[in-house]
Amino acid sequence: MSEEARLREAICATGRSLYDRGLTFGSTGNISQRLPDGGWLMTPTNASLGALDPARLSRLDAAGDWLSGDKPTKETFLHIAMYRERADAAAVVHLHSTHSVAVSCLDGIDPEDVLPPITAYYVMRVGRLPLVPYFPPGDQDLAKAVGRLAGKHHAVLLANHGPVVAGTSLETALYATEELEETAKLFLLLRGAAVRALTQEQVAELRKRFG
Repeated sequence: MSEEARLREAICATGRSLYDRGLTFGSTGNISQRLPDGGWLMTPTNASLGALDPARLSRLDAAGDWLSGDKPTKETFLHIAMYRERADAAAVVHLHSTHSVAVSCLDGIDPEDVLPPITAYYVMRVGRLPLVPYFPPGDQDLAKAVGRLAGKHHAVLLANHGPVVAGTSLETALYATEELEETAKLFLLLRGAAVRALTQEQVAELRKRFG
């Protein structure tokens, strides 16, 4: 099996896993993978992540032009904005996962760092999570807003929309997206309670150890 064929299978397996566990629904969400030639594989527009066909994934060149497969996701620009600011990014996952979207709709959250450091693994896999201001779906200004943050943050939360997460592999992007969603769920469950988040010193120690 060629490397590209392996990556196609991995994208489809990831999509099925996300769909089967309720982290995506309908035709929401999209996944991309950087290819060795600088181009990308992306999930198609109006496609369920639970029923992807490896042969029909969208193939884009290094300029972002559609080469083959089904028409790419209409949120292609979000993915490319992350890749262009993060040379180490090998994959990007974007979901409309319920708890993350719920947090993105809350009034009064800190736009510089949306979620508190509730757990060590959130700090290790997500870090600081900025909120990207709301733009209508497909608006190119959304790509510009993501691009302005992507150089410093591998995960961002789109207001009233959902997370966009880059990783050095599809696996790491997936794990970080899942950690973000579970932390958003914890955050909502704990609202109104006296929460003992990690201290600044504990966060600094985790960042020193794990980057």
